[in-house]
Amino acid sequence: MTFDAIGISGTGLTLHRKWLDAVADNMANANTVTASDGAAFQQRYITARADGNGEGAYVAGAEFGSAEGRLVHEPAHPLADEDGYVRYPDIDMSAQMGQLIMAQRGYQANAAVVDRAKATYEAALQIGRS
Repeated sequence: MTFDAIGISGTGLTLHRKWLDAVADNMANANTVTASDGAAFQQRYITARADGNGEGAYVAGAEFGSAEGRLVHEPAHPLADEDGYVRYPDIDMSAQMGQLIMAQRGYQANAAVVDRAKATYEAALQIGRS
């Protein structure tokens, strides 16, 4: 049972780490500029699935946001078109912060389960030594 808890929490740690990576990448590229005729940075969303055997969760894939982004009038920008427009990704930083907090809390919860299971296992070993 203890090893199951560690294994299941390990899958949760991996899932939440990948979620954190995606959110960090989205936030880091929120101000990435492209030419108006190019595609904007596409924010990434992690898709999770439960293991059918009840042994945790895994990353099923990634979905991407729109490449359309938003046009911003910045005539002085070196990538601006003849009308002075550049393309930015359409990333909502407040939504990304919410995602960041949820992914961080999930990671912390899974890490706490691993720590508790480890402590339980160590305590069981001490009982056997007495």
